[in-house]
Amino acid sequence: MKRYFVIFLLLMLVPVAVSAVNYLLGDRRGNWQTADRSSAGLLPAASERQGALIRVFAARTVRWRGIFAVHTWIVVKERGADRYTRYDYTAWGEPIRIDGFLADARWFGAVPDTVVRVDGRDAELLIPKIRSVVESYRFRAYGDYSPWPGPNSNTFIQAILDAVPELNAVLPPTAIGKDYPYHGEWFGLTPSRTGVFANLGGYLGLTVGWIEGIEFNLFGGVLGLDIRRPALKLPAVGRIGLPLS
Repeated sequence: MKRYFVIFLLLMLVPVAVSAVNYLLGDRRGNWQTADRSSAGLLPAASERQGALIRVFAARTVRWRGIFAVHTWIVVKERGADRYTRYDYTAWGEPIRIDGFLADARWFGAVPDTVVRVDGRDAELLIPKIRSVVESYRFRAYGDYSPWPGPNSNTFIQAILDAVPELNAVLPPTAIGKDYPYHGEWFGLTPSRTGVFANLGGYLGLTVGWIEGIEFNLFGGVLGLDIRRPALKLPAVGRIGLPLS
């Protein structure tokens, strides 16, 4: 048992150390007020695309928090619309921010990764469900935001993914806050109905499902395995294996 405990501890701590070294040696982005928030070139001009579109992006958070976590947001565009709509959940002002940044902007210097990609008719059918979740999200008042264990930006996006299981999507293991129990449920079926979960306030949890994979959550850090898209899930570092989208 001692050997297994040491292995588990190393799997949790070594990725954090690696991410910290990466931050100290090269990932510092300077003053957040002057950091680059321009387009990362992940989306064409909205006027050039006629079909509907859904994207979820994730980028490393600002300052030392980027060692551990990413910030996620969602972008939608209806068929024929001439603009994208971006939804973020932030720590300042009213938490739900609409079009506060360019749809595919760098997050204070960090280039985002694409977590969810849905286009065409499928996106057209799902966008009303996404907007409904945004409009009814319970933690929308000033002061509701909490960086850890949540509710934060990742809690918000996870709530959308959970309410729209047709997306068949899972946030990366670095999306700290995704396991915050915003519905107050401690155990039950996963939103995809392909597995089960147990959750103690976002501090400790276990999820096992076909869509979600195997995830052990310890104080927000996730260690696990993605079986559907083979990858190892590590705290701080993220996924090692096939990409999410």
